[in-house]
Amino acid sequence: MVTDRVRAVVFDFDGVILESADVKTEAFVELYAEHGAAVVERVRAHHLANLGISRFKKFAWIAEHVLGRPLGDADSAALGERFAALALEKVLAAPFVPGAEAALAVLARAGLPRFVASGTPQDELALIVDRRGLRPVFHEVHGTPREKPEILRDVMARHELAPDQVLFVGDGMSDYKAARAAGTAFLARDTPALHDEWVALGVRLEPDLVRLPEVIAAW
Repeated sequence: MVTDRVRAVVFDFDGVILESADVKTEAFVELYAEHGAAVVERVRAHHLANLGISRFKKFAWIAEHVLGRPLGDADSAALGERFAALALEKVLAAPFVPGAEAALAVLARAGLPRFVASGTPQDELALIVDRRGLRPVFHEVHGTPREKPEILRDVMARHELAPDQVLFVGDGMSDYKAARAAGTAFLARDTPALHDEWVALGVRLEPDLVRLPEVIAAW
């Protein structure tokens, strides 16, 4: 694979590398199930509208705007622990997004640097990457509390990359906004939930990563 334009690829993780986005949705639903169906639906809608955003920011928003009460640090940490307990083992067992393993192998053989910018907490992300045997696949893996625009800018600065030399592959609107904020190119992993929005924005779409190497080569 030869590409003159793309010099590095940054991936979101859930829903882009692993089919784990639904696992996180299910964890949010279970976490707030005790509050009833109406609350759960608002929680689900907020989560889906903010894929890739730190779960702790979502906890704070839900507490204030849905439950009508402030969220202290201890309660936030407890929610984070419960969320991880609900989701971690399922994420570790999640299949790869179709084409992900093969695409990463092709990019590695081509010498194209590969990074992760995820909304998952850094320690948890590192654990998942290690347990799934993905550490050698990526040059660097970055999670929260840093936000994705900051991660993208940091990667570009340290690796002397211009924004138009970097492709960010994501599945959430936060990924698109991060790419816009950092000035990088963006490719959306298409899903039914956001398909109409991607089309309206004129974003380049792929249903999975099967064609990623040829998409990059032709970028």
